[in-house]
Amino acid sequence: MIRRLSALLGEWLRSGRGSLRLRMTLAGVAALTLGICLTTLLLVQRAERDTLRDQREREVQEAARTAAVLSSRVVELQNLLRIAGEQLTPATLQDPPALARFMHERAVLRAQFSHVAVMSPDGHVRMYAEREGVRPLDLDIGQQPYFRQTVAEGRPIVSEVLTSRVIGEPVVVLTYPLHGPQGLYGVIGGAVRLGSGDLVTHAAQYLDLEGRDALLVVSDTQGRILAHPDPRRTMTRMADDPQLAGVWNGWQLQRGPLEPSGVSVEQPGLIASVAAVTGPDWLLWRLQPEEQLLRPLHAARSRALVDVLVMVLVTSLVLLALVGRLLRPMRVLERRAQSLFDAGQDLHSGWPACGGEVGRLAQVLREVGSERAALEAANAALLERLESVMAAAPVGIALTRQGRFELVNAELCRLLGREPGELQGRPMALAGLECEPHRALLQAVEQAFAAGESYRGEWQLQRADGERFWAVLNARQERAGDAASGVIWTVSDHSAQVAAREQLEWSARHDPLTRLSNRIELERRLAQVFAARSAAMPAALVAIDLDRFKPINDSAGHAAGDAMLQLVAEALLGCVRRSDLAVRLGGDEFVLLLERCEAEQALEIAHRVCAAVNRLELHWEGHRLHVGASAGVAMLEDAMTQPHYWMRAADHACYAAKRHGRGHARLARRGAAVAA
Repeated sequence: MIRRLSALLGEWLRSGRGSLRLRMTLAGVAALTLGICLTTLLLVQRAERDTLRDQREREVQEAARTAAVLSSRVVELQNLLRIAGEQLTPATLQDPPALARFMHERAVLRAQFSHVAVMSPDGHVRMYAEREGVRPLDLDIGQQPYFRQTVAEGRPIVSEVLTSRVIGEPVVVLTYPLHGPQGLYGVIGGAVRLGSGDLVTHAAQYLDLEGRDALLVVSDTQGRILAHPDPRRTMTRMADDPQLAGVWNGWQLQRGPLEPSGVSVEQPGLIASVAAVTGPDWLLWRLQPEEQLLRPLHAARSRALVDVLVMVLVTSLVLLALVGRLLRPMRVLERRAQSLFDAGQDLHSGWPACGGEVGRLAQVLREVGSERAALEAANAALLERLESVMAAAPVGIALTRQGRFELVNAELCRLLGREPGELQGRPMALAGLECEPHRALLQAVEQAFAAGESYRGEWQLQRADGERFWAVLNARQERAGDAASGVIWTVSDHSAQVAAREQLEWSARHDPLTRLSNRIELERRLAQVFAARSAAMPAALVAIDLDRFKPINDSAGHAAGDAMLQLVAEALLGCVRRSDLAVRLGGDEFVLLLERCEAEQALEIAHRVCAAVNRLELHWEGHRLHVGASAGVAMLEDAMTQPHYWMRAADHACYAAKRHGRGHARLARRGAAVAA
């Protein structure tokens, strides 16, 4: 069909070359084609520009969020070393069998590092632990820069990247000095492999679904790659990598900002962002090809152009045929035109009776209405195509004027749970914002427009059925600087990202096995208590240690031990108040923080906890498993200037309870921890 139309068009061109009617027809068709093509291209280009801008902002946010998770991972590993170091005494360090048992019991510590070592102050390795086991190792690391810095400064250190002399792979070593009454008596350190990908495994599990295809790389500030999806790239330089060299050079041209909040790096064909990992001063890079994001828009542009060309071709052929038929009586028109000013000639006679250009001129006024209808139909067709583009958009789009919806797409109606007729011409209040948030949103949008900027914000909207969801709202003026013009809105569902962010925050402060709070949350709450101790006092800290728990792990396995820990956690929650904090420190150690609680009440709660744990019974593979619990209660005293004094007092009381028969709670004597 298209070939036949093309042949007919070629015949008309050959027969009417130089004709005014042909040139006018072709000029009109060319103008129509140019207008439609330019409109289509401008819409697609705007969509591409907005898509890339929004994606760059999201990539910067994702880079910052992932860098923060990686930083917290380093902090978590340092805390694990600190916990183990605080429990390692000088006597244990000097006793190899005791030291081997100590390291063997720290399964969690060994699981988080590729290997862990305990060193004397001179750098001699006293005990070496891997995930598979514990063994002595004849190795001296006293001349290693990170070890010398740890001993000299007496503080935890994160080493530069180095090659492990034990496993022969690139690693990063974290150290923690062991201090006692006589000074430094040892160092405990853990290594994290770089080539195996352990460095970013913890952070990658929190990646947003939109960032699944992004390339995630960690480097130091000198451009050396520390972590890469391809282990072979580890320890190479970004400047030598064809894919990363341009991004590295672009970042250096920006004078290498170290921003934990993330920055975007200009690079043709790539959406690149980088964020600083605080603590070890690493850089986390995210790269995503622009072509991958723009492929659907390019396909839509190609389909639209094909449709435009077919429509123009058909319209041209029909227009040429009509013009040729209507201009056949041209000679009659010419003769009548020669006598146009003849006074004896009837003004209304002599014109072609039908057809011809004169006949068409006579009918112009009568056909104005029909031509206008045809023009409106063409505009309606163009508007329908525009609405098709809006309907295919993955985000909600609306045009508002004077606080009312003028144009909405299907995705926005779906997000709000309404039909298009419910929104068209109706107030913006139907978008699901209550009165006060609605006024706050409009005020924020007006302030952004007054500053010559577009607006972007996160708001909670409500669907027609009452369900609430989080959405990202973008607003820009239809005509920049014109306050009377309309406002173009884009709305995207952000509930999954908000849920992921809340889950990340929850996971960072809770133990994944028992779902109790973890050490990080305990430290945060203790800091709050000490910051406002007068309002929190009287306050008590209860240290709980399980009795007869290790035989369960040894005889029934770790799965049974985990099940018993979950039962213990339920028992703890059943004995405390809603305002109290129940924490699992690790292993079989638990802590209760009881604010505004007298000593008698705290001791009663501790006794209830011990009794509840003693009553627990776990049926496991035909056996009945039992544990016990001992508890130490320490009241917050004015002389306790640091949280660790309080913790130490509770631990000492717990150890005293264990020494005097277990299965019960003891109250720490006043001033015991501070005196110790």
